[in-house]
Amino acid sequence: MPFKAAITRIKGGVCAPRGFQAAAVSAGIKNPTDPRLDLALIYSQHPCTAAGTFTTNRVKAAPVKVSQAYIKADNVQAIVANSGNANACTGVEGISDARKTAYVIAKELRLRQRQIAVCSTGVIGLPMPMSRIEPKLPELAQNLGPKNGEDVARAIMTSDTCKKEIAIAFDLGGHRVRIGACAKGAGMICPSMATMLCFITTDANVSKSCLQQAVQEAVETSFNRITIDGDMSTNDTVLVLANGQSGMPTIKRNSKECRQMREALNYVMLKMAKALVRDGERVTKFVTVEVKGAKTYLDAKKVAEAVANSALVKSSWNGNDPNWGRIIHAVGYSRAMVREELIDIHINGKAACHGGLQAKTSMDTLRNIVAKDEFTITINLNLGKAEYEVYSSDLSPEYIDFNRSEYAYWKQARKDGLV
Repeated sequence: MPFKAAITRIKGGVCAPRGFQAAAVSAGIKNPTDPRLDLALIYSQHPCTAAGTFTTNRVKAAPVKVSQAYIKADNVQAIVANSGNANACTGVEGISDARKTAYVIAKELRLRQRQIAVCSTGVIGLPMPMSRIEPKLPELAQNLGPKNGEDVARAIMTSDTCKKEIAIAFDLGGHRVRIGACAKGAGMICPSMATMLCFITTDANVSKSCLQQAVQEAVETSFNRITIDGDMSTNDTVLVLANGQSGMPTIKRNSKECRQMREALNYVMLKMAKALVRDGERVTKFVTVEVKGAKTYLDAKKVAEAVANSALVKSSWNGNDPNWGRIIHAVGYSRAMVREELIDIHINGKAACHGGLQAKTSMDTLRNIVAKDEFTITINLNLGKAEYEVYSSDLSPEYIDFNRSEYAYWKQARKDGLV
């Protein structure tokens, strides 16, 4: 559902809402000689309502397990995150490292340990270099300030080529409310969340039940609708902190204001989700796959995801090939209810396939469309009214080259005495 309220784009990222501060430092997590920012902190000066969603991968990173427990047990008021190491598949030691990180930050901020969410992103299977991280945590807390939102967005980047952040202001319940966000993710992106982190702050006053409902519904129509390579990460996390500093009354679940809050969160998350796809690892095209006329919502979803995740289809997009045959073959194996003779396929509104057969549009016309950086594939099953939309990309030879090896990181870990 589109966000109908008048919004104003503002600056500041996660620091745009009232009462939020942030900081980032370099801890040399992946490489001790690299000065890039890789350790970040977001903090609310006031108590928060918090909500989140996490990876559906059954192999979950240590910080995911810790943060899931903390967000259920307490009101999270700060988020500490690192890039360069996923702290995944690291056993009891990984859990201990995540908890230790929360403990040190909590001590610095005079909060309870369970009020600190912990997030990580990077290489899987390597122990955290705590000898470099732990000494930097006090400095991180001491550097908190109201203008450091961009630093956080940069610190959580891994294979990303650009920072991803947004901030908006809008009227809600007679009060001016702000939402800020940053996100990271460029590879291992697939529906059911992607290999991504997204941190959202707001000064809206939202009840726990309303916020959790709004976050879950907004994630479903944003981050769960993107795919780059069909892989799902161990670390996916979306966290939202709401500190109520807009001065508005508490928003209750199922109220008009709760619905508007969900629409606002969806607006922000969808902007971030699309930014992740556009910055996918060696991606050259942003493709919207929309399915119409399905008998059921589940059928529409199956078809959209089959097409959007097909390596054959994505490879043809990379070659500027309007290969509708590969699209319809993915439709066929999607396990959705389809009838071949009813399927229509359009590319930016131009018919490529009509009734399961080649349409009259020239291949040169279609090729010129697919050669663009962005285009839309519309598949009409002509069996009902259900619809679904996924945001995808091409798959390039450069993607394979980029992901051939992470051996260098293991060499550094061996030098550090971690493996």
